Amino acid sequence: MPRTIATNTPVDLAALLDFVRPRHHALLITRRADGSPQASPLTCGVDDSGRLVISTYPERAKTANARRDPSVSVVVLSDEWNGPWVQIDGDAEVLDLPESVEPLVEYYRNISGEHPDWEEYREAMVKQGKSIIRITPRRWGPVATGGFPARLAD
Repeated sequence: MPRTIATNTPVDLAALLDFVRPRHHALLITRRADGSPQASPLTCGVDDSGRLVISTYPERAKTANARRDPSVSVVVLSDEWNGPWVQIDGDAEVLDLPESVEPLVEYYRNISGEHPDWEEYREAMVKQGKSIIRITPRRWGPVATGGFPARLAD
């Protein structure tokens, strides 16, 4: 059986965002107050300005950590376990109500398309007290796939 060889494909920002847009499974890595890492599995998207966006609540650990230390990392995964992935490091910004409502609309639209009732959606976001984290990419690794090192190709 032929071995799958690991790949690392460098990409520019436009190609990175094209890679991320259809992928919504991710891990957000923030830092706790003591400096240790805290990972949160979540759904993410890309907003119209090219920032990664995450719907959250103000009391979540990831939200508090991103407020305190906006330097975060996101590992965006493919739906299939062995699919390509990428790590993105960036600067986080947390928006709370009422400023978060329209960015949450954009978040939903960019991930799921049109909602049947946008006013109902807005009301639900307010009722739930939702926040949004926006991450501006500042560096990223290559788009990677797992597998064997090239030296073991045969």
